[in-house]
Amino acid sequence: MRVVVALGGNALARRGEPMTADRLRANVRGACQALASLAREHELVITHGNGPQVGLLALQNLAYQDVAAYPLDILGAETQGMIGYVIQQELSNALAGEREVAAIVTTTVVSEDDPAFHWPTKPIGPQYSAADAAGAAAEYRWTIAKDGNAFRRVVPSPVPVHIQQAPLVKLLLENDRLVVCVGGGGVPVKVDSKGRQTGMQAVVDKDLASAALAADLEADTLLLLTDGDFVSENWGTPEQRDILSATPEAIGELEFDAGSMGPKVDAAIRIAKAGGRALIGPLDRLDDLLARKVGTEIRNDVPGGIVFVDRSKKA
Repeated sequence: MRVVVALGGNALARRGEPMTADRLRANVRGACQALASLAREHELVITHGNGPQVGLLALQNLAYQDVAAYPLDILGAETQGMIGYVIQQELSNALAGEREVAAIVTTTVVSEDDPAFHWPTKPIGPQYSAADAAGAAAEYRWTIAKDGNAFRRVVPSPVPVHIQQAPLVKLLLENDRLVVCVGGGGVPVKVDSKGRQTGMQAVVDKDLASAALAADLEADTLLLLTDGDFVSENWGTPEQRDILSATPEAIGELEFDAGSMGPKVDAAIRIAKAGGRALIGPLDRLDDLLARKVGTEIRNDVPGGIVFVDRSKKA
C-alpha cells in the first residue's frame, strides 16, 4: 500500500513548549517510533508542518541587521532541511537501519493570481500578547491575527497545484525507499511558460500540499495525523457529533474551522476525489486509527453519505 502521512504540528512542537532542538528531536522520535510498523510494511512518504519553526527562523533573521532578512521561500527550504534531517534520522533509528530513508527539498507550484496573496491567513511563529503583537506589526509591517487567546503573525497560504518533485518521490518509492518531503507544504513557487521557477512569499498549508502529493503519487491512503480523535460536526457544543466516515460530497456540505480542522477536511476531500481515501485521527492511537476504532475516514463509497459515531459504542 502506498501511504502519505502528514504529521501535524503537535508531532513537532507541542503548544507551550520551548522551540528548542532537543524538544523537536524528542517529539519527532516519538512520532517515528509510532510510525515504524507502518514504515516496515508499506511504501511510505512522511510530510510535516513548519509553522512555528519558519516563524522562529524569520525572527532570528530579523535579529541580525547587518544583512537583509531572508525571504520566506528560502526560510521554508531551510525548515525542510532542518526538520527533514531529524525525521530522516529518527525514522532510520526506529527501523534500526532496515530501510533507507531519503529526505528531499520539494517545491509546490502555486498560482501567482491566488487571492491568498491579498488575504494572509496562515499563522507562523510564536504567540504574542495583544501589546507585543501590535508592536511587532508596527515594527516589521506584519499582518497579525488572533490565535486562541493570543495573537500570531499570518502570511499568505495559496492553494497548492501540484508538487514538482512528485515523479522523483515515486521513483524512490518504487525502489523501496521511504521519503520525507513537502515539509511545511513545500517551498511555494510559480512556474513560467519556459518552466522556470520563482519562489513566492508564502507558506503553503501542509495538509493541502500533502493531498496534492498523494494525488500526484496515486496513493492509496492519506493519513492526516492530529491530536483529536474524530472530525466533529458542531465541535465543542452540546450538538457535537463525531464523524466515523463520509463521502467527500457529504462532508463538504459541513463547515469546519479554517484555522484547524478545515484544511484537513479539504485535503481529505481532494484525495478522495482523486480515487484514494483519507484518515484523520490521533498519532498516539495510530493502530486504532488504521483498525477503524477511532478517527474519521473520507472515501467515495460510504452508505448514506455520512456515518456518525454511536456514542454508546465510542472507542
